[in-house]
Amino acid sequence: MGLLDSVLGAVINNASQGGAQASASGAAGGLGGLLGLAAQNPQLIQVVMSLVSNDGPVGGLPGLMAKFQQAGLGNVIASWLSSGPNQAISGEQLSQVLGSGPLSQIAAQLGVGSSAAAGQLAQVLPGLVDQLSPQGHAPQGGFGNASDLLGMLGGLLQK
Repeated sequence: MGLLDSVLGAVINNASQGGAQASASGAAGGLGGLLGLAAQNPQLIQVVMSLVSNDGPVGGLPGLMAKFQQAGLGNVIASWLSSGPNQAISGEQLSQVLGSGPLSQIAAQLGVGSSAAAGQLAQVLPGLVDQLSPQGHAPQGGFGNASDLLGMLGGLLQK
């Protein structure tokens, strides 16, 4: 995962060099929070990016949006994709959205229990989806595969 390591290295460097600038604006402030989380737990960012990628366990953004709709929480993910404020989601709600299969996989990757994994995802997923949709709408074909997402994240870090 050399590309992931280099992107996360840039995340950590950007966080240490530009933290004050990042918190100066609203959009960068959300990215600043993600940068801090990436520095503390790069594996969590990798798991979340895998979750929203088209080659991920739920079918990327379209699959994730469908799961949110089925759980009656379509308005929550819609808020992350819009240009307005992000609605929060609890780990319990996210457990309902993802179901036990994908959540168990994620928990195993993180080396934690399912409820802890859901709680961690609930902290990161809204901000990441928001940052990956800066025009306030879902991209037509989703966010792309995992390597596309790394490129998008790298582009966000250069701003």
